Amino acid sequence: MKLRLDLKLSQKLIMTPQLQQAIKLLQLSRLELQQSLTQHLLENPLLDEVQSDVEEADASVNEEKVAELPAVESQDQAVPNESREEQGSPEEFSASGWEEYFGDRRGGDSEHASAQDDFPSYEQTVAKATSLEEHLLWQLSLSTLTDREKVLGRLIIGNLDDDGYLRIPLTEVVSGTDFVESEAESVLKDIQTFDPTGVAARDLPECLLLQLGHLGRNPFGSLGSPPGALKGSVIESIIQHHLKDLEKKQYAKIAKALNVTVEDVFQATKIIGELEPKPGRPFINTQNYVIVPDVFVVKNEGEWVVLLNDDGLPRMRISPYYKQLISTGQGGAPETKAYMDEKLRAAQWVIRSIEQRNRTIVKVVSSIVKFQEEFFERGVQYLKPLVLKQVAEDIGMHESTISRVTANKYMYCQQGMLELKFFFNAGLQRADEPSGMHSSVSVRDMIKTMVAEEDTKRPLKDEEIAARLRTQGVLIARRTVAKYRAELNISSASQRKQFF
Repeated sequence: MKLRLDLKLSQKLIMTPQLQQAIKLLQLSRLELQQSLTQHLLENPLLDEVQSDVEEADASVNEEKVAELPAVESQDQAVPNESREEQGSPEEFSASGWEEYFGDRRGGDSEHASAQDDFPSYEQTVAKATSLEEHLLWQLSLSTLTDREKVLGRLIIGNLDDDGYLRIPLTEVVSGTDFVESEAESVLKDIQTFDPTGVAARDLPECLLLQLGHLGRNPFGSLGSPPGALKGSVIESIIQHHLKDLEKKQYAKIAKALNVTVEDVFQATKIIGELEPKPGRPFINTQNYVIVPDVFVVKNEGEWVVLLNDDGLPRMRISPYYKQLISTGQGGAPETKAYMDEKLRAAQWVIRSIEQRNRTIVKVVSSIVKFQEEFFERGVQYLKPLVLKQVAEDIGMHESTISRVTANKYMYCQQGMLELKFFFNAGLQRADEPSGMHSSVSVRDMIKTMVAEEDTKRPLKDEEIAARLRTQGVLIARRTVAKYRAELNISSASQRKQFF
């Protein structure tokens, strides 16, 4: 085997840091972009945030006032001393007038101004929702348990999940402590008497039985109870042994197993339906996040126009001060000049990347509007099937670029707030027009409408929904209907059926 030297010519695609940064900015959501731009402003001294028109106008007015100060002073020198005393000095006005004015607005005299400044901010005065853990700890502190039992109670409460269940065994709760399982069992029973009813249960049957006990029923009753207690024993037996059958609404099977009538099962089901399977639900903090659209689509003079929403995003420019230093060669030491040149290139690339991002978003959304014009005019039933490749070919870009642009971006139009990914969906063949296609989104909407309008005592099966869709010109299989129904969180026909 000999050693030899060969030359080979090849081409490679190398992603420079600048290109990686541009791609990263392209796929950021609006909030992430705002945070990224703020970070660039903090890290790069050559980047300045452009003030709004109002702030610039105020700044120019202030500059004009400053420039006029010497002339005003010369006029003041010509005013007699008597008239000056009558007018009052600026110091006297600021000491009396302004303090009195702000004191009145604060609701007190100037001597109380320092006390008023110590008031908490608005954020500190906003009411905070009580969590399930805080609610239980408050009840634990008011209970008659001993200090040792309260320590164990805090340990148990800290292991409850958001639904209010104790999902881990008591042996794991007391492991690593000097408590024993029997103590934990006793304290757990005390906590299960707290509000909300059913809290600290270890499974769903125990949770429902605790609530039945709170309603005055014996959760440990049996079918051998007296006739007057038959309904209660049926409820408890269903909870303990037939929840799966109840979920599938197999009432006849439950009645046969318990040797009761179907009417008794119906009455027991009504009571079970009023119980809360998740006691911690009222304490779950569900925050509603505001979605700010990236683009607006409006109709202007008969044409759909795409408007970029840059409100709230910092507008950046190269700092005029540092730009002048670099252009005049007054950067100082060579290391300082090299640092400023590097930051200048980075700032220019960030600004170009943002401009390129904005242009790309507008081009992609304009192409979407062109393909889905009927949707904007007439609604979701006229949404057409669309894939990334169609938009990519229309504007001359790669599919991966279109995918990055449409990720985590939102559009606001007369149809509402929509994610850009909403417009890309598969198609189903039309029965009346072989070359035509139905959008999967519009088909889902048709299924949802059919289920909403169905007879609850005789709900539509998947085969019946597929047959109805065929009469409306949609060629669809039963399994596709089942798939779309599951995506819409719609139960099967047997689970949707109502007997009473």
